[in-house]
Amino acid sequence: MIPQGRILAVDWGLVRIGLAISDPEQKFSFPLETYTRRTWEIDAAYFRKIFERERPQCLIIGLPLHLKGTEGTDARLAREYGTWLQKISGLPVFYADERYSSRFAEEILWEAGLTHKKRKAKRDQLAAQIFLQAFLEAGCPVQVEAKLDG
Repeated sequence: MIPQGRILAVDWGLVRIGLAISDPEQKFSFPLETYTRRTWEIDAAYFRKIFERERPQCLIIGLPLHLKGTEGTDARLAREYGTWLQKISGLPVFYADERYSSRFAEEILWEAGLTHKKRKAKRDQLAAQIFLQAFLEAGCPVQVEAKLDG
């Protein structure tokens, strides 16, 4: 069960992480920021500041599933990152299908006329907002169903 209050969405990536936040009533999502990963220690300090400032009640980690809905290496790495975030935050962590969110974000930013550099800076946080909004509109399903490849 998703706790009441703000939800922090994490669009995990090997280099950049996009963040979005919901309102306390869990009706709307808002892009928050894009973070460039550094070291585990620096990343933990960054996230602790985010947790303190935004006061989320839980985290939603985007799962990069294959088109067939199966999980591959990237989904496994996203789950490992979610486990790490749970350890440093003490917050419940849930997972949401994030297929197409980066593509939709890129299209929106392209249509807005942003340069490549500005699109790159905003894409991950907008992708997090897109999958968080879809999660909210779906009634906050507790966990995405996924099958492991192979």
